Amino acid sequence: MPGPAPQPFTAEERPALARGVIQRAKFPQLATIDGDQPRVRPVSPVRVDEDFTIYVANLRSYGKTHEIAANPKVELNYLDDAHDQVRLTGIAEVLTDAQILSEIWESNPLLRRYLGSPENPALIIYRIRPNRIRFMREWALEYHEVPLAG
Repeated sequence: MPGPAPQPFTAEERPALARGVIQRAKFPQLATIDGDQPRVRPVSPVRVDEDFTIYVANLRSYGKTHEIAANPKVELNYLDDAHDQVRLTGIAEVLTDAQILSEIWESNPLLRRYLGSPENPALIIYRIRPNRIRFMREWALEYHEVPLAG
């Protein structure tokens, strides 16, 4: 029995559709590699830029710290309530830009409450710059490339 027909969309609509999924799916899954073993866990991004750059807060004691240091290739998978998906493949790097760090710190009361100061040595903010973005509508069973900015 076939599923429902997915609502069609144009190539020009893909960036906006992908942004919508990212806005609605608050806790994407982050995939990293631990030696030869994939690891996946939910994360809570602290910022998303218009060009799909994603910022994820982390504590140095977490396992992903060592995994990303050894292999910065990561993938985020967003799944919204309608089961539309965005897969964002990219490279994670430790954010050192003082202006962006300050903006993230000021806009995030949870970071301020639990970590006290942006200089807290336990805090790492990762910037994930995409090198590939794919969108899939539920029941489509096919990913569509989302153009990268630039």
